[in-house]
Amino acid sequence: MGNYSIVLIILAIMIGLSAVADRIKLPYPVLLVTGGIAIGFMPWLPKISLDPEIVFLIFLPPLLFEAAFNISFAEFKTNANTIGTLAITLVFLTTVGIAVVAHYMVPGMSWPLSFVLGAILSATDSVAATSITKGLNLPHKTITILEGESLVNDASALVAYRFAVAAVTGTAFIIWKASIQFIILMGGGLLVGFIMARILMFVLDRVRKNNLVAISFMLLQPFITYLVAEDFKVSGVIAVVTLGLVMARIKSKDVPVELRQQSKSIWDIIIFLLNGLIFILIGLQLPFVVKSITNNHTLLLYIGYAFLITLTALLLRMARVFLQKINLQRAFKKGHKKITEGALLDHKNSLVISWSGMRGIVSLAIAIGLPLTLKDGSPFPQRAAIIFISVMVVLFTLIGQGLFLPWLVKRLKL
Repeated sequence: MGNYSIVLIILAIMIGLSAVADRIKLPYPVLLVTGGIAIGFMPWLPKISLDPEIVFLIFLPPLLFEAAFNISFAEFKTNANTIGTLAITLVFLTTVGIAVVAHYMVPGMSWPLSFVLGAILSATDSVAATSITKGLNLPHKTITILEGESLVNDASALVAYRFAVAAVTGTAFIIWKASIQFIILMGGGLLVGFIMARILMFVLDRVRKNNLVAISFMLLQPFITYLVAEDFKVSGVIAVVTLGLVMARIKSKDVPVELRQQSKSIWDIIIFLLNGLIFILIGLQLPFVVKSITNNHTLLLYIGYAFLITLTALLLRMARVFLQKINLQRAFKKGHKKITEGALLDHKNSLVISWSGMRGIVSLAIAIGLPLTLKDGSPFPQRAAIIFISVMVVLFTLIGQGLFLPWLVKRLKL
């Protein structure tokens, strides 16, 4: 069976499962991931490899731009302190926490390898967060924090990952150089995104009467922005997010209503198909990574390690979210100008934000993108174990937390 036929079959299954999920009131990512696992174990299916470059270039730009474009810029600004805390501080805290657990639990997992695993699983996924929370009627503030966090934290995770891999391959890690590089990556991404947004607005002003051309430029710009940023060795993720946020701020006054409505219809279809494919692909990876583990005993051990790592990430997230809740209340009482009443977190929303830290396609792509060999030509140590644990953690968060989240929201009466 050719690849073309396989893609069509997977698309048809994805659309069908999405319809079933809607009928049975189940978050569709959960059903799609489960369906992908079932399909992956079918003997007739050839191995479907997930190319990290394809994920970052084809999937990330449109998904990040659409999420940033539709976010409330005012709400994002109000909750910038919480979003920044979760997207930067929590990412590095989670990297360290997972590294400690992996080093002392997983046999043969050195400190550099443990930090690689921690960096891979440190960031929540924007696609998972928006897809699973959609339809739960969460407060707008909560959705903005979850989406804002997952839009920004990919860049933090990728920086941590690069330095961890460099340590494994023997490159010296110097903290001040890492800090400068992080600032350059983030700042450069912001600058590229802002410039590309201005270019897009310049173009839209001149093709305002031709909606088809205008929408085509809007569809193309996220991909161009990502490539330009990566060519300049800065964060393509931050550049695309900045592009979306700038467009979100000016869309109400500078983008005609008719153009917004038509572009939204097209974006909705594209995002639906990309989201569905992502969750199917996540499920499809499990059967192939299972084959890389030598025996059933080792397999069960690694599943146990993945569960403990999932629990560690969840507990660290809960601790950081509730600490943020306390810090915001203290700052507000002291009259801090940047902390308004709208930025404060209550107990219920803090619980939902804590539980909604799902991992997804970015973690999977980073794991599968691990180098095959070191500089001396020797195999990358523990590569199969890192990929398997990463896949299992992604599945635990998507299926476990994803299934439980609707019940939690209903129980809290949000």
